[in-house]
Amino acid sequence: MAAFLEQDEKAIAVLSQSTDRITSALTLVEVRRAIRRAVFDRRISAKAQQIAFRKVDAFGEHCTVIAMTPAVLQRASEPFPVEPVRSLDAIHLATLAIAGAGITVLSNDYRVNHNAHALGYTLA
Repeated sequence: MAAFLEQDEKAIAVLSQSTDRITSALTLVEVRRAIRRAVFDRRISAKAQQIAFRKVDAFGEHCTVIAMTPAVLQRASEPFPVEPVRSLDAIHLATLAIAGAGITVLSNDYRVNHNAHALGYTLA
């Protein structure tokens, strides 16, 4: 996430303007795994990993983190308007559905964006 956010001005702008952030617990897992892969692939140093982990932790502390509850997992197993949807994307979309209406979605994944739009959410 740290590298992603540092390189994505749109995401930085949207996140800096928002005080009410919602994310899936899955997001934090995916970002931490991506950071670990970057260290393994020698794209970042161990020191950069620690900095990135602190940024992920800070991001998570400023979000309402929605757990992968049985309700989220059940919704993820159901159809979405624009199929096919990968399992992890389905969990993100299910989290969105559980979180409710009136949410602006910030995602770089076209499957998530197409489905969020089809479900009536605003895209950042």
